[in-house]
Amino acid sequence: MQVAEIFYSLQGEGKLIGVPCAFVRLAGCNLRCCYCDSGYARGAADGQAMTVEKVLEKLLAYPTKYVVITGGEPLLADELDELCAELRSAGRHLSLETAATVDRVVAVDLASISPKLSNSRPSDRSLVAEHESRRLNIPAIRAYLDQASRDGTECQLKFVLDKPADIEEVKDVLGQLDRKCSPGDVLLMPQAINRRQLARRSAWVAELCKEHGYRFSSRLQILLYGNEPGR
Repeated sequence: MQVAEIFYSLQGEGKLIGVPCAFVRLAGCNLRCCYCDSGYARGAADGQAMTVEKVLEKLLAYPTKYVVITGGEPLLADELDELCAELRSAGRHLSLETAATVDRVVAVDLASISPKLSNSRPSDRSLVAEHESRRLNIPAIRAYLDQASRDGTECQLKFVLDKPADIEEVKDVLGQLDRKCSPGDVLLMPQAINRRQLARRSAWVAELCKEHGYRFSSRLQILLYGNEPGR
């Protein structure tokens, strides 16, 4: 598999925010979000070829039971099922960070799904049509919600908000999913790639959470490290 980086840090987003985790970032993505904070992992060629065994060796060496597979888009990796199965067999709590744009369900402990809203549209006009055709796969997201309900695992939906009006699109997506989600499973997160943006947007995102009953998620990696790779 193509690996952009493996590192040990605190989970910066979602239900496990603040928990020490071992991260593996797989290279390759089928989207081109304008606010992407890991552009260095967009192409498969941006990663280093590693065997599942080598990735396991590195992840299991960190002093934590929590492992996060992120990207890029991890669902594009052929060896993902094998890696996930090995990690869970080793007693690790496994989170998968995905946009769920691919019709593929992988068994994990926490499916962390980030449905892309229209605010993710790339600034490069030549990329817009392809991005828009891929950014939201409702059946794929439903499949993860169904798996969580069936297997007793967890699922969270993280929505990146760029402006207050984005909340209407969040509600529309949730309506399309036609699944009852606990308020604690729906997280609103400010779009921010630096501390200034995070501070400016967090206040109104928090108010939207209070108004609509959703959960607020900050972005701890930006607050602590300024969005540096490997942190």
